[in-house]
Amino acid sequence: MNESPTTGADVLADTVTQTHAVLHARLRSAEASRPTRDRPRAALSAADPFLASTSRHVAAANAVLAPAARRHLDQGHRRAHELALQSKRLEIALSQLKAKLYGSTFVVRRPWASIWEEVERELAATRSVELQLVAELVAATDAERRGELAEQLYRTERRVPTRPHPYLPHRGLSGRVARRVALQVDRFWDTAEGRMVPEPVRPHRGREGRIAQYLLADPHLPG
Repeated sequence: MNESPTTGADVLADTVTQTHAVLHARLRSAEASRPTRDRPRAALSAADPFLASTSRHVAAANAVLAPAARRHLDQGHRRAHELALQSKRLEIALSQLKAKLYGSTFVVRRPWASIWEEVERELAATRSVELQLVAELVAATDAERRGELAEQLYRTERRVPTRPHPYLPHRGLSGRVARRVALQVDRFWDTAEGRMVPEPVRPHRGREGRIAQYLLADPHLPG
């Protein structure tokens, strides 16, 4: 994980870097959890926050970072395409994990080690693709625009699907429509299952003035 932009250097880079740090920590927690006689659903309980937050971030990245790349970068369409392809690979891996957790017959013979290895590999690859895209956005846009993108990423993560959907469109109008439909379906099942979906990483707006903080009802008081 050495290719991270310098923490504190940029709100967008920080948000994406911190999000992946959270996802990686949740992955490790899920991977380490094992069901017991007293807690037969321990693995599912540990993995569910990782599945939900990763699915959300993947969808939000395609909804926010990909259009920004196409708008601001010389190779933007290529970067957006790379992000969509890698997102699909990660979502396929997440779907395999979900199927294994829920006892699907399609993956019953697949070892857990193989499942986790694929998820970890594709998550790391997704992180690399996103950080490369963000680094190029940092070079091509001003701080105000990147702050807007970071806030948009956060807000979008709160209203996108909470489960992996690898075979739905990821880009353009069809991608937006697909995410809206999938969100409604996921919300129904989240409610039916009493599923708790973690809050996404919120951008740190440490440089805002007191008036802006007051208007946003989000003060950052000195410690």
